[in-house]
Amino acid sequence: MRTLFAKTLVAGLFAATFSTSALTADWDMPTPYPDATFHTVNINQFADDIRNATDGGLNITVHSAGSLIKHGEIKNAVRGGQVQIGEFFLSLLANEDAAYGVDSQPFVATSYDDAKKLWDAQKPVITELLARQKLVPLYAVPWPPQGLYTNKEIATVDDLKGLKFRSYNAALEKFASLAGAAPTQVEVPDIPQAFSTGQVEAMITSPSTGANGKAWDYVSHYTPINAWVPKNIVVVNKAAFEALDEATRSAVLEAAAAAEARGWEMSMKETDVQTAVLKENGMSVVEPSAELLEGLMKIGEQMQAEWQDSASEQAKSIVADFAK
Repeated sequence: MRTLFAKTLVAGLFAATFSTSALTADWDMPTPYPDATFHTVNINQFADDIRNATDGGLNITVHSAGSLIKHGEIKNAVRGGQVQIGEFFLSLLANEDAAYGVDSQPFVATSYDDAKKLWDAQKPVITELLARQKLVPLYAVPWPPQGLYTNKEIATVDDLKGLKFRSYNAALEKFASLAGAAPTQVEVPDIPQAFSTGQVEAMITSPSTGANGKAWDYVSHYTPINAWVPKNIVVVNKAAFEALDEATRSAVLEAAAAAEARGWEMSMKETDVQTAVLKENGMSVVEPSAELLEGLMKIGEQMQAEWQDSASEQAKSIVADFAK
């Protein structure tokens, strides 16, 4: 009788514990970028929206600036269940399939309208590719168009030759090499130190990254070449997502849709605001010369031709849909 009572008590306690855990969930969300970056501001709002919509049933703790997991490891950390959700730069996965890196191909999409059109073409393919890794994309937000940071005015592509050039993905590494520069991989939090130690001398990145990192402390010129409009993506572990009840899943999807719309608006505002910040802090904002743009476009055309030769059929379908 005592044994039966004990078993019943244990079973009851287990059921109660399971029931309680089903009502609340705590997720960890790594992101590579500092709190001041608009992507992280948007993510914090996304987490708040979910917390409020679920009455605290799903709590997402945001770990910014690579404090929990390094940028290059975030996707696999979500895939392996080390964390439930995470954000990373989409084209970091271009080595897995060229479809991930279409938005970082030079001069394919250089405006927000084109970037949105490209994402519409890219999203179904990305969703299918990520599904194979048990990942679900929730939303994607672009950076402002990418500009050139240097310690001198760059009038032609030849002026880039020999410069140590910060890269953050395979496309930019290739781009720097074709320009005659020496690419070096450097993550966002490490940019100031990389410049101060001479590890890098030039970079292409957004006005947001430049302003948030106080680029005026280590470079003097910014040239808005609008080379491409790359995106960050937020993904969730499929098993973790499906473990949520239907109402909570709906809350996550609704918050994700709001975050994507809000993020695109934030990005567009960032372009002008943060470019002005660079200028206000003493940087020379120089419009690119026709000669520079012509030289950069030639590099872009060469990269696109080489990309077509090696890209998967799915990647090529994105470009075809975008070109329609």
